[in-house]
Amino acid sequence: MKTHFKTFLFSMALIAFIACNANNKKQDFVYTSIEKKHHDPSKQFIKVALLLDTSNSMDGLIDQAKAQLWDIVNELSYAKCGTNKPNLEIALYEYGNDRLNGNEGYIRQVLAFSNDLDDISKELFSLTTNGGEEYCGQVIQTSLNQLNWGKNPDDLKLIFIAGNEPFTQGKINYKDASINAKEKDITINTIFCGDYNQGISTSWKDGAQLTNGDYMAINQNKSTVHIASPYDDAILILNQKLNKTYVVYGQIGRQKKALQMEQDSNAGNYSKANAVSRTVSKSSHLYKNKTWDLVDAVEDEEVVIEDIKDDALPEELKGKTKAEIKTYVAEKSKERDAIQKKIQELNTKRKEYIAKQKKGVDNGLENAMTKAIKEQAKRKKYSWK
Repeated sequence: MKTHFKTFLFSMALIAFIACNANNKKQDFVYTSIEKKHHDPSKQFIKVALLLDTSNSMDGLIDQAKAQLWDIVNELSYAKCGTNKPNLEIALYEYGNDRLNGNEGYIRQVLAFSNDLDDISKELFSLTTNGGEEYCGQVIQTSLNQLNWGKNPDDLKLIFIAGNEPFTQGKINYKDASINAKEKDITINTIFCGDYNQGISTSWKDGAQLTNGDYMAINQNKSTVHIASPYDDAILILNQKLNKTYVVYGQIGRQKKALQMEQDSNAGNYSKANAVSRTVSKSSHLYKNKTWDLVDAVEDEEVVIEDIKDDALPEELKGKTKAEIKTYVAEKSKERDAIQKKIQELNTKRKEYIAKQKKGVDNGLENAMTKAIKEQAKRKKYSWK
């Protein structure tokens, strides 16, 4: 009865734009669970905060979000601002869960703004439901207070909140939170899990309209339809080759590499088509891992080979000269670029095939989120190629 949305939001979030990240390879992005301190004001960001109701058991909705995450990310990856691709940051909150601190409104920040898609996926898959009280106004206000939304007027700033209890619950009035959001140029989108008219009568539509956001109602128990294509096997073989181009370094290298493999497995547990969608995301500009992968780190100028210590290197590079390390990393980078290009070429054919097969298919969460994001992105002059 109450909480399902843990994942949908994330998805959205992820979703949320998992799309526009890291086109500028020299921009300084260090994403961890700790929020970035500042942004280059000359760069555009798509910032999505996903507020998911995790009260009671809405397993159908959660599965829907997990199963559609990578499709959402892929759709958002095509976003452009003029000739540039905006960067993507996603934050995740859960609310309405009895396991959370009641003195803080049964709210928890799961992840601050991040562009680490593996971390986002991990946190989404870790969410569990439990009965509780859902305070929509309070979780919105909490995200406004805690997150670094920035002051760039060209950024697209979105909140997606999902749930099925009255929007009016809690000590903080959602109308006051909406006023505060509007002052920061943040748009609130609401997703009611249930009947459309019931969502209107319980103020979910009003909660969106106050900031010119979208109100949506979905069937959270609807199964996701995965469409297989003749190109799936070839793309998955390329994913195995792609994984071999990552060169771990530093204390967290092996841990993050294991996380990458774990999220490959999580995606594949839903279907082969879902694993393919994740592979496509990994071939896009938004999948960057400079905090643990030496190829991305050197490309983004996060690491200078001359300065890296031998004990921070993987076994295959220990004892090598700086020139040998540079050559090895350059070869892996070239290999990765070629593999990603092949994946994108196959995905173009895959998309055309799926479009012909998809008539009448409506994956609720995915369609609701991407439609809202695209419409609101037009206000910031964003476009989709």
